[in-house]
Amino acid sequence: MRRIWNPPNPYLTEHRDLLGEPPVAQLEVYEDEARSILSHNDSQDIGFRWSVNPYRGCFHACAYCLSGDTPILMADGRTKLLADIRVGDEIYGIVLRGKYHRVVQTTVLAHWTVVAPAYRITLEDGTQLIASANHRFLTTRGWKHVTGTEQGRTRRPHLTVNNKLLGTGYFAHPPEEDSEYRQGYLCGMIRGDGLLASYAYPGRRRTTDTQYQFRLALIDLDALARARRYLLAFEVPTREFLFQRATAGYQPVYAIRTSARLHVERVGELIRWPTSPTTNWCKGFLSGIFDAEGSYSRGILRISNTDPAIIAAVTDSLQRCDFDGIVERQPRKKPIYAVRIRGGLKEHLRFFQTVDPAISRKKNIANQAIKNRARLRVSSIEALGVSLPLFDMTTETGNFIANGVVSHNCYARPTHEYFGLGAGTDFERKIFVKRNAPQLLEEAFRRPSWQGELIVFSGVTDCYQPLEAAWRLTQGCLTVCLAFRNPAAIITKSLLIRRDAALLAALAREARVSVSLSIPFLDEAAARAIEPGAPTIRRRFETMRLLADAGVPVGIGVAPVIPGLNDADIPGLLKEAKRCGASFAFHTLLRLPGSVRSVFLHRLKQALPLRAARVEHRLREARGGDLYDSRFGHRHEGQGTYWEAIEQLWGVWTQRLGFNEAGDVPPPLSTFRRPEAPSPQLEFSWKG
Repeated sequence: MRRIWNPPNPYLTEHRDLLGEPPVAQLEVYEDEARSILSHNDSQDIGFRWSVNPYRGCFHACAYCLSGDTPILMADGRTKLLADIRVGDEIYGIVLRGKYHRVVQTTVLAHWTVVAPAYRITLEDGTQLIASANHRFLTTRGWKHVTGTEQGRTRRPHLTVNNKLLGTGYFAHPPEEDSEYRQGYLCGMIRGDGLLASYAYPGRRRTTDTQYQFRLALIDLDALARARRYLLAFEVPTREFLFQRATAGYQPVYAIRTSARLHVERVGELIRWPTSPTTNWCKGFLSGIFDAEGSYSRGILRISNTDPAIIAAVTDSLQRCDFDGIVERQPRKKPIYAVRIRGGLKEHLRFFQTVDPAISRKKNIANQAIKNRARLRVSSIEALGVSLPLFDMTTETGNFIANGVVSHNCYARPTHEYFGLGAGTDFERKIFVKRNAPQLLEEAFRRPSWQGELIVFSGVTDCYQPLEAAWRLTQGCLTVCLAFRNPAAIITKSLLIRRDAALLAALAREARVSVSLSIPFLDEAAARAIEPGAPTIRRRFETMRLLADAGVPVGIGVAPVIPGLNDADIPGLLKEAKRCGASFAFHTLLRLPGSVRSVFLHRLKQALPLRAARVEHRLREARGGDLYDSRFGHRHEGQGTYWEAIEQLWGVWTQRLGFNEAGDVPPPLSTFRRPEAPSPQLEFSWKG
């Protein structure tokens, strides 16, 4: 029995505040009918591509997929195919604030692919989504899986015909960047914000002395760079210069210019009003005039100007592109006209995607409410009858916007929010077991595409947590690895791995295997505070010695390093690991993505109140002022003087003790082979 504490689950349609003492609850175990067991990861932060996770959730209590051609809404308003998403990309997700789900910027933390049976979901507006049965979408009645049943083992909320999804509506195609689009963009940009003139000075050196001038000055370099590139495509070279230096409260202004007569006259030709503008010219013009004179604030998209000819061109171009615009007149001495685009977030997003303005800050839709005016009712759900490569990712919000609908994702503690649970104590008391994990792993190994790459147990939760004693799923998966001679690596805190010492030794002889014991603390009190369900430090070192004596390559993982709490333990941990037979060592800086941040800080302040402020200060110092850096290549590393001191300490002691001496060696020859007939490992019991 333990107290339940969970941060508010951001993926439920509502949550209630708890009053009084948190209740107590027992461990709960659920069977997970998994369809695949190998998880693919392409993040270079981790160092391995494939992982096996027989369990979801972890009793140690340490603080699915879409088609690759699904367009994802990026933070700059553009779209990118899901298969092309990379860790560190900035995209849009949603959070529930008050009555509405609101759009927020979020960061991609992980990206992977699996092969799974595919389903096609067709929506009322014609949108088609290819997804696995386990994937979830947000509807007006909460999160729902693609498939499920009303009763039995597979009972769960699932999509049915006429369910309405929540989202922005289908994504528009970006414009084709041809000469018509470029000329339209230059017309809108230069007419809206440029200077094009000639000045005559009679009687100076000749009868007339005429000066020609073109200049375009902007704060936003992305629009300035586009205009300069487009002009060069029309053989008009320009020179860039600083137009106005930065002053208190004002950004610097840069500009491009030319004073050559032929070039200035060519610019004049490019911005002439066309007699019969094409649709692509209209898209370019709207893009340019929005960059020059447009604004987007508090859900209102306007393009303003004092020139009636420009306003007329804006309204005509909007009509050509099927947008609903209304002209508003602001009565002043010199009247200002503003064209406002109606239709809410759905139409504003379609505008940004259809015309593609260059200035990203003007396309920021963050905090806009999704009011679901799009035609996103489910028309049909059909099984395609084939398994396809499907992709998914993890974000800080736990969701993303895919082809105009809100899609769910998860990882580690946040994976429990995938099931409508909490990332706090639900993660350590509600454990999911993938009871068919060994069979799924054998099926994966028998596919012709599998080439015997290293797999890691586990990329998410400890594969040797207490339930493994009864379920033996990790043991079964390792038996499959031995039968196929597939290399494996294990990361664990558990003493239960001792049971499989002979199995691991056999795998070390037939293929290769390594075991990393995660031991981040020397102080038992600190360890109990941060990882209350894990074995004692002394017993973990004893396990390291037992495995090393059995012939299993072992190492220590000082993971995570928590600045201000356990960084001083590094020398002692490395010396004790060496004494117990470890040959390699690794360390990672504490990661606090998403809801894990509140779980860790809550635990820290409760268990170590006198050290909590110091730890948080040191962590921010090592993260450049933040508690977490989700950028690709930075998630496991720190910065600044304090982190550099930790790195130097690590380097000195690993070198002094002779860890990781193998260095850069050629990869070993593959040992993988497929048994010709099903072998006794199908019973998945290791006899030693």
